[in-house]
Amino acid sequence: MLKKTILIIANLDTRGAEFKFVKELIESRGHDACLLDFSMEQEPFFEGDITCEEVAKAGGITDINKVRQLYKSERQKATNNQITGATKIVKKLLQDGKVHGVLGVGGGTSSLVSTTIMKSLPFGMPKLMASSMAGHPKYVGKYVGTKDITMLNTVVDVVELNPILKTQLINAVGAICGMVELSPGWEVEFDQPVIAITSFGFAERAVEPSIHYLREKGYIPVPCHAQGRGDRAMDELIREGWFQGVIDFVTRGIGEQLLGGNCAAGDDRVLAASESGIPQVVAPSGLDMLSVGGNQELLQRYSDRPQAVIDNLRIEVRTAVEELEEMAAIMADRLNASQAPCAVLNPLKGWSSLDEKGRDLYDPVADSAFMEKLKSLLKPEIPVKDVDIHLNSPKFGEEAVTLFHQLYAEWLTAKKSGP
Repeated sequence: MLKKTILIIANLDTRGAEFKFVKELIESRGHDACLLDFSMEQEPFFEGDITCEEVAKAGGITDINKVRQLYKSERQKATNNQITGATKIVKKLLQDGKVHGVLGVGGGTSSLVSTTIMKSLPFGMPKLMASSMAGHPKYVGKYVGTKDITMLNTVVDVVELNPILKTQLINAVGAICGMVELSPGWEVEFDQPVIAITSFGFAERAVEPSIHYLREKGYIPVPCHAQGRGDRAMDELIREGWFQGVIDFVTRGIGEQLLGGNCAAGDDRVLAASESGIPQVVAPSGLDMLSVGGNQELLQRYSDRPQAVIDNLRIEVRTAVEELEEMAAIMADRLNASQAPCAVLNPLKGWSSLDEKGRDLYDPVADSAFMEKLKSLLKPEIPVKDVDIHLNSPKFGEEAVTLFHQLYAEWLTAKKSGP
């Protein structure tokens, strides 16, 4: 087994024995452990391999005592300086091939600093945060965002070693060591075009067959769960150049963002592919509903709407004509910005498994109003293909792949012919 280096992000001014234990445990596994100390409150119990003074200087403050003063009066500035400095140092280590995985351990401050640094690192690089905050729903979304950061809930606070904490720290070390030992690296190479697909359970009868149809045509399909995070992450990966095309079955993030639903996906839905100049086929699945489960304000606001109750957390209410027309305007604006071939595929018999005849959210009048508005606003060169089938069906998946394949061929031809 090749020896790897695991970077431990630490605040050694408030915790010492815990990090010493973690470092020694990693080394006992045959790997190198490098302690990066971002301490900003007081003198550390012992020096890190990368000291808090080095971190402070890299962040722009040459005197660590200045950081400690700021910590008392303007804590955010002190924290930002240490994050900036640590990120610069870690990126240099990465560039030099001197780090293969990153482990953070601690509570609120450590989780914030460590995960912010981790977010700057490449997709696929092992990143693990062992934290007493990992079970807190209000914070975890902020710590992880759309990045591939693994959170381990220590349950107890990371303060002084005890048998319960030791068990969790051993688990954390085992996890990060396993990751670096098995990691194939993060320079991923593809020998075929990679195509993103948005998916969720209410459209799976179309999504699952489309994966096989794409493979048959020589593509590598990558489904992205459109629950507000997965589709947001997809848009980020599009802008980073990971994908060469998109079949966007589930554009629900547009409506969720507009109406403040549980699955809001930011303002880049559809736009990322348009501005990145890659072909896309877009469908309206998920625009027929708004996710309100667990949100008392939304549940009360939409109490008079038809709703589908999946479980306590997944309650979907039907979207109204006026809202859908607003969504159509947003979608049209973003598709009109496309620098590559794009098209809309319109299923005439419903948009999701909840939008079928006899189901709670079935409303063909509202669906039609959305599509009429969209057609009126799209550029003439962007086709809308009506298909007399339901979206949640294998046939729709096949139609989407066929249409995408045509657009992709057009795109390749245009690229080869040059500007």
